[in-house]
Amino acid sequence: MSLSSLSTPNAQLDLRGTPCPINFVRTKLHLEKMPPGGLLEVWLDAGEPIEQVPDSLIMAGYQVEKITDCTGYFSLLVRRPLTA
Repeated sequence: MSLSSLSTPNAQLDLRGTPCPINFVRTKLHLEKMPPGGLLEVWLDAGEPIEQVPDSLIMAGYQVEKITDCTGYFSLLVRRPLTA
């Protein structure tokens, strides 16, 4: 497996306009359906969503690999752990 395939998201979830904590719950549910090691790209609004969701995911055991400011929203790359 190449490095590029390791950093290419398996799925994308657009949660712009979704309030907290619903955006965290939807992200977590989506990650639970993905295969172990799967990478999910999540689009979040500025403010409370980008401040709360990454920390909540880390506390839930997920690996936040990258946060990108995309001008108007943030892209969050989060990986499902290999083990449950």
